[in-house]
Amino acid sequence: MRKRAAYAVLTAVAALAGFAVPGAYADETVGDIQVTGVAVNGGKNIVVDTADKTITVSVTATDPSGIWDADFYLWRGPDGSDPYYSPDGYILPNEDTTPADCVASSSTTSTCSKTFTFEPDWWLTNADAGTWKAGVQVWANDDSWTERWAYTTTRLQRHSKLTANASPEPIAKGRTLTITGKLTRANWDTLDYRGYANQPVKLQFRKAGTTTYTTIKTVNTSSTGSLTTTVPASEDGYWRWDFAGTSTTPAVKATGDFVDVQ
Repeated sequence: MRKRAAYAVLTAVAALAGFAVPGAYADETVGDIQVTGVAVNGGKNIVVDTADKTITVSVTATDPSGIWDADFYLWRGPDGSDPYYSPDGYILPNEDTTPADCVASSSTTSTCSKTFTFEPDWWLTNADAGTWKAGVQVWANDDSWTERWAYTTTRLQRHSKLTANASPEPIAKGRTLTITGKLTRANWDTLDYRGYANQPVKLQFRKAGTTTYTTIKTVNTSSTGSLTTTVPASEDGYWRWDFAGTSTTPAVKATGDFVDVQ
């Protein structure tokens, strides 16, 4: 059973408690502390299927006195008004509640990291796919500190799948070959995969004995994510579909289906 009701209660409690949102504050730095880099999921998009996905957020900072600790929050929306936000004093369901793990590379510089878990069976919904912002707070040993509400951004995406099937196999040269397939993506509202409708997908062919695919045509998916087209059979090779991806869904290529042309 999904647990969104519990998360809604947490959000309501946070609102009643008067926790601020990112849009209410400006970036601020006190002292000589400097942030030199922030990485979310190693700089890669966060792609989530129907199971939990845990990612790491890290910050590298420097100060003459050395780095003491750091904290992070992931949030979305133009002004941070929606609830996916974890300021100091309020813990989101997806936030690691343990202290940041800080590793010093010198007496002045450290890299600190924490984990966040995206949970489709609890609070994650389809509407959450898209651009998220990463905020960071870092403290030095001499009480210098810095805070950046949106140091960097990351993209949260719904995992995609793509199939391809060419038939009949084998086929006589010059006859009509039918290539079908289906583009689906994770549905975080129903915890399964559903068709991705009205998306352009490239049909590609790789001649037997070669390594490069060539685009033959582009076909749009149906309302159920299905793909179908026909081509004349000319030579042995592999047929596949290639989806370029969108802001909410990663690119994906189907496994090539070999056709023996006789």
